[in-house]
Formats: sequence, structure tokens, C-alpha cells
Amino acid sequence: MKTCAYPSLPILMVDDEVQALDSFETALLLASINNIIRCQDSRDVMRLLSTQEIEVMLLDLSMPHISGEELLSLVTKDFPEIPVIIITGSNDVETAVACMKSGAFDYVVKPVEKSRLISGVKRAIELRELQRENRLLKARVLSGEMEHPETFSEIITDSEVMWSIFQYIEAISNTSQPVLITGETGVGKELVARAIHKLSNRKGDFVPVNVAGLDDNIFADTLFGHKKGAFTGADQPRSGMIEQASGGTLFLDEIGDLSPASQVKLLRLLQDGEFFPLGSDIVKHSDARIVVATNQNFQTLQESGKFRKDLYYRLCAHHTHIPPLRDRYEDLPILVDHFLEKASKALAKKKPAPPEELIGLLATYFFPGNVRELESMIFDAVSRDKSGKLPLNLFAPYLQQQAASFDTGRTDLAMAASSLKEKVETVSQFTERQMIIDALNKTGQNRTKAAQLLGISRRTLQNKIKEYGL
Repeated sequence: MKTCAYPSLPILMVDDEVQALDSFETALLLASINNIIRCQDSRDVMRLLSTQEIEVMLLDLSMPHISGEELLSLVTKDFPEIPVIIITGSNDVETAVACMKSGAFDYVVKPVEKSRLISGVKRAIELRELQRENRLLKARVLSGEMEHPETFSEIITDSEVMWSIFQYIEAISNTSQPVLITGETGVGKELVARAIHKLSNRKGDFVPVNVAGLDDNIFADTLFGHKKGAFTGADQPRSGMIEQASGGTLFLDEIGDLSPASQVKLLRLLQDGEFFPLGSDIVKHSDARIVVATNQNFQTLQESGKFRKDLYYRLCAHHTHIPPLRDRYEDLPILVDHFLEKASKALAKKKPAPPEELIGLLATYFFPGNVRELESMIFDAVSRDKSGKLPLNLFAPYLQQQAASFDTGRTDLAMAASSLKEKVETVSQFTERQMIIDALNKTGQNRTKAAQLLGISRRTLQNKIKEYGL
């Protein structure tokens, strides 16, 4: 089972008592916090901080040589970004107030309650992660650049909106917090989840699970596994997907379909990092990063009582929404070319030349299945083509079907659908004039964008507008 260092920077524990350090370390390890440095001599702390980046510090107040209060002042002055959690045997209110005024992040009294210690450390880790994300996001926005654009090579796009999403993903990829990906079917949510995993540099695997249609028992068995004899037919113990994703990323697709009972189990996993295999009363811990996706509206699900609000707020620590293809038609030319190339290789055929009117024609289509539907459309056309140049009539069924059942509130597309329904018997009857009108309507009369949609130059579009008296 693969494990990764968590957090990415170590937790520094400073206490002159070995027994106390052992106790703290055991508690943290049980919570899957395994990147730990111990220090018994307070005189070594400042030297250590100058050579090693630290995520969080646990600091005892009562120590020989340099007291914890003195160290707290030095650390908050020279390393103010490090959250310091004070641990002391004194329950004196004045001391606690003085430490908090000096910049302590938290104050814990011995004997330390393990849950109290772990929750404090996790909150401090989350604070550091948020601080790093904010710095990265500011840097990305100001520079407009990315460090690893190659990570998104499988997502074919020229859309500025998509590239801004990539910048956000790059900024949040190294955190341990869950990520929620929303978007319609076919927009590429799993590709985005895989990109998050690649950028995270986690040593474990990317493990995808589609939870749609899983009842509570199957979900628990799939995710958490079972011990031998847990149920009829459980002849051998089996590890679940959460263990297979140890040190990596667990991707739960169609999370909006999760049953209420399964939501409770997932919430416990997110809150405590703990789970029980079926039939076992021994708790296990997970360090897998959770990424979830849905094509459903979470607000509607919560209002109807189908999805827990506390689970939703756990899942949306980071949220990115992938826009549908109809909101980024500028991607059509590059996507069509990519899928023509891909289909030709898969079918062992010469790449066919698309007709000039194809992009403008596709720009009138609503694409309910998004990028995935466009890929299927192109593959189907290439498989049926025998001329080496795709005829427009291969795309007629899609447009005729849309014209017959169009049901959106978008006026420009509804006009195109109505025109199709009344006038189109074959794609050849879908005139150049109508395509230009639709492109201009779709782009708010922006001729440059309309020309891009039609796959022609702006000058050619100007000439056509004059020719048709538009």
C-alpha cells in the first residue's frame, strides 16, 4: 500500500520530555499525519527553522534553556507564517491569553486529548494550504501563465475560460482538501480529475469509481472493502477502493446519486479520515485525496433533501465548473480537427478534409452530449465517409433531430432550430445565408467571432454580408 508524506511540509514537535513526544507522534500517526520532526532541545529550534520549512509547530511552554514563551516570540517574529500550537501543563488563563496575543494559533492543556490535538493540527494545516493557494492564484492571475500546461494536453481547448480553470486547478492541486467538479455529461470531468491528480505529485494511484446506482451495501463494500465472512459469499478479505487509492486520489463520479446512508459514511471518511471495512470493528485510516464530480445541481438536491448540506460543504472546499460546449464554440475548430485525426488513426483511414461550412453548421447545434457527443459525431462521419471529404449530409440527422425536439430558452438557438424544422430536409438546404445569420446572432453581431465560428476570414464574411444584403 502506497503512502505519501502528509502534510507536504513536516510538523515540528518541540518538547523536552520524550514520553510527551512519543504520545503526540502516536496520535498524529493514527490520524495519517506522518511527516513529523521531533526536537527535545529548545536551543535547536531557530537553527532548524532556518534550514527546514515547517508546516505547523507544536510547542511546549515549560522547557529548560529557552522557554516556550520566548520561543513563541522569536518564531512569530521571524517565521510568522508558521502556526504555533502551544501545549502546556498549565491551565492558567492569563498565560493562555498572553500566548494568543503573542501570535499562537491554538492552546492545548496537558494531559492532551488526542481528538483536540488532531483537530487543531488539521485546522492549522488547512490554513497553510489556503495561504499557499491564495499566493498561487494571485501569481497565476497576474502573470496569466501556467507552470505545467502539458498536464492538460488531453483536454483540447482554445477557450480562455478553460485556461482560467486550468490555472485554478494548478493552484489547488497540491492541497489535501476535496475537490468538487460540476458540469454536464460529456464535458470532460474525469479528464479534469486526472489532471488534478497528476499535478498533485501524489505517489499513489488515481482510482475512479462511478457511484451511480450503488445501494448502501455495495457502495460500502466497493469503497471500504470487507473482511472474510462479512456476508454470504465473502470467502476472502478484500480491500476497497479507498485503500487502493492510498497515497493517491479517489475519484467518485456521479456523487449526486449517492444514497443518504452512503452519504453518512462518506462524511465520516472526509471528517476523520477513518473507515471500517464491512464486518470489521477495527478502524482504518486513509490518506487518499478525494475528488468528486456530478452533472446535477447541488442546490436543487439540497432543497429537496436528497443531499446532506454538511457533506456538500465538506466536498466543495474547492469547486470548479466545466462549461458546456455550447458556451465555448470557439473550441469547435480545434476539436473537430483533433477528432478527425483521432478517428482516422483508429479506423486506419486517411484523414478526410472537412467542408468549409462544417464549423458554422455545428455552431448551430446545441450539443446536449457536449464534447463526447461531438467526438461520436465525427467518428460516425469518418467511418461512413468514402470520398475523402466529409459531405455535410452525414451530419443531417443530428440537426434534424434537434429541430424536431428543441427545448431550450436560448432565442438565437431556438430561431436556428425553427428554421431547420421548417426549411431543412437535407443539410444541403441549410443555406450559407442562414448559417451567417445564425453565427452573427450567436456572437451578438460580432463579425470577428462570427467569422471564427464559420471557419472563414473576416474579409470573406464582410463580402458575404454584402452579397446577401445582411
